[in-house]
Amino acid sequence: MTESEVTAIIPVFNDRPALEQAIPASIETLSAITGSFELIVAEDGSTDGSAAFVKDYETKDPRVRLLHSDERLGRGKALNQAFHAARGTIVCYYDVDLATDMQHLSELIGAIRNGADVSTGSRLLPDSDIVRTEGREIASRTYNFLVRLFLGSRLFDHQCGFKGFNKERILIVLPLIRSNHWFWDTELLVRAQREGYKVTEFPVRWRAGKGTTVRVKDIFEMGSSILRLWWQIHVSKD
Repeated sequence: MTESEVTAIIPVFNDRPALEQAIPASIETLSAITGSFELIVAEDGSTDGSAAFVKDYETKDPRVRLLHSDERLGRGKALNQAFHAARGTIVCYYDVDLATDMQHLSELIGAIRNGADVSTGSRLLPDSDIVRTEGREIASRTYNFLVRLFLGSRLFDHQCGFKGFNKERILIVLPLIRSNHWFWDTELLVRAQREGYKVTEFPVRWRAGKGTTVRVKDIFEMGSSILRLWWQIHVSKD
């Protein structure tokens, strides 16, 4: 297994159209940052031909790798598998819709090169440039405030799907994470801070993807997940 400097991971579930843009954009951006990289598509039980599309791309460019699951694992488990399969000493991931401007990828990777254990884009810093509905903005700010309040995080945005890691260091934290789906991102950042890791947060340009809405059910799950992790940390000591 040949080691790379950077492994970029795109988690995917039934995102075939988005992959047509995301893969070539990723290759172009990564090529300008490093001469040693791989792109893993963590395809999580898709039924829309996403796996076949990536497999075909593999034959044209060996830097692209398909990590396929026959059954839906959930975002967190799919990313866990991709982290362990990564050949890069720096590992990063971002959403397939490229909601975060790819111009920030050099900063994400550069922060790890410069000694950070974790780097993360933020939509909630003063210099962040974001476009989304008022409902999503209120929900996001409320959620992140509660994470800071109850879980002691020093960060402002925990759910931005644009994160980088020192692979060796983050593999130590992964076994501590209990969440398998959307809360995985938040739990990872909270656990990393509790381990004393250096986490760098920086503002990004971000545009909401199509069809993303906030439901009452989502808000309830957000609160429940925060309280569950608080209990694990402070009561059950997990």
